[in-house]
Amino acid sequence: MQEYSMFERLPFRSQEEALAKGGTMLAQRKHNGWTVTLYALNNSFVELWSGEMVQVYSTFKKSANAVAILEPYADVIDVKDVFDLW
Repeated sequence: MQEYSMFERLPFRSQEEALAKGGTMLAQRKHNGWTVTLYALNNSFVELWSGEMVQVYSTFKKSANAVAILEPYADVIDVKDVFDLW
């Protein structure tokens, strides 16, 4: 949990670098004008929300239900493949 908590405290550019080095892109979807990209990082999930002028990283608590996190991506991702990453 230590590595994951550190991700949340990193500046945006460092978060970007951490995902580039250690993250695995799992899926991408559109939501209300945003492009949302789901990553696996250190046995956790991170979303990158990209809009026209802004990008925001969103993290999930360790206690979050993985199925609930993956549900919005169900039409573009094979959930079994995701669980094989762990």
